[in-house]
Amino acid sequence: MSCHTTDFKGSVIDALQEAIERQIPSSQAEVSGGGGHFSINVTSPAFAGKNMLESQRMVYSAIAHLMAGDAAPVHAVDSLKTRTPPSA
Repeated sequence: MSCHTTDFKGSVIDALQEAIERQIPSSQAEVSGGGGHFSINVTSPAFAGKNMLESQRMVYSAIAHLMAGDAAPVHAVDSLKTRTPPSA
């Protein structure tokens, strides 16, 4: 695993999950990875009626602050999957 230089303190995985779940209504985010590279799966009813690109833009918007700048804790999102929850 490559080492990505950052001055971020704390868990980047937790920060990603919290940012997504705070920004996207009723979302559940699963985040894995490290070294600046992460995989993200997000389930939310907010994605209903949106195409894949629109849903992914919502996620990237929620985490943009963690990807900004040369020492950002998130260097790349290697996998991003969005889905709506199954109907109850």
